Amino acid sequence: MGVASKKKEYFCGMYVRKKKNRSGSTSVVIVDKSNGTIRYVKTIGISSEEKEIEDFYQQGKKWIFAHSGERDMFLEQAKEDEEKQLADYLLDNIENILLNGMQLILNPVFKLTGFDRIDDEILKHLVVSRICQPRSKVATVDYLKSYFDEDVELYKIYRYLDKLHDTHKERVRQISVEHTRKVPGGKIGLVFYDVTTLYFETDFGDELRKPGYSKDGKHSLPQVVLGLLVSQGGYPLAYSVHEGNKYEGHTMLPVVEDFVKKFDLKDFVVVADSGLMNSDNIELLEANNYKYILGARIKNESRIIKTWILSQEKADGIVYEYQKTKASRLIVGYSEKRARKDAHNRDILNSVDV
Repeated sequence: MGVASKKKEYFCGMYVRKKKNRSGSTSVVIVDKSNGTIRYVKTIGISSEEKEIEDFYQQGKKWIFAHSGERDMFLEQAKEDEEKQLADYLLDNIENILLNGMQLILNPVFKLTGFDRIDDEILKHLVVSRICQPRSKVATVDYLKSYFDEDVELYKIYRYLDKLHDTHKERVRQISVEHTRKVPGGKIGLVFYDVTTLYFETDFGDELRKPGYSKDGKHSLPQVVLGLLVSQGGYPLAYSVHEGNKYEGHTMLPVVEDFVKKFDLKDFVVVADSGLMNSDNIELLEANNYKYILGARIKNESRIIKTWILSQEKADGIVYEYQKTKASRLIVGYSEKRARKDAHNRDILNSVDV
């Protein structure tokens, strides 16, 4: 029985070597082995095709034979060439290096936040990639492969979204809230609630995706209503998804109440936009003894309050209070920056031909 072994053909200490790369390709290189030290002299070529690899191998043998008499001189030149090639490679791929650096920063943050307790590599890849390179799911797969040599198959990402909702949703929220409480010293004093709409490029809806008032102006397309609850500083606390035709004012209280009960929240203030300000919400907030701040519009106030507001001095940093009822007051301020923005928008509207 014979024993197979790899044969290396040496010429003055140099030989041809086939080196497997992580990407699956093979590099054919010239290696010098002298005095127990191995040095790479030259790369002949890189390929994934067996025939081309064998051609590179034969070229390497011919190259060694042709240069065997000038070995010492060439080694010095090869070293300089190799250093130049490395510098060129670094400069050509500086974007890759910056992106890798971003991941080196975000991976420890992912762990520090506590999400590493969910033992799932796909979750980490999706979170970090969404921050580094927010792309489509297809492009995210290419990005992970190109920059980090991570093989995440597209179908696994699609299936993972269901897994995230069905299995990890509450765990993710628990970790997020725990971390958020650490940031302000263990207390969540303010919770902000807002709503947006997400539409779908399709003519067909379902029980969830329905046409409704679209913030993107896509009123004829099916959509969903997304409500998001965040803490001071924008740390996410909870979210909810509703039918596309649901009035956004009816989405706030269920989210707030569910969050308050699950995390035993006490002594907090709910902050919401004027679009969520309706009599039902205010009555429910007061019935639950919640402290709240709701945005308001001057045009929705009574004539007496409008007159009072417009009579106040308009100056940055000055705040006025008006006691509307026994339990609520109106706080009015002026912003020069906002006034310029509103004036600019009015000029644009007035300049449009009707």
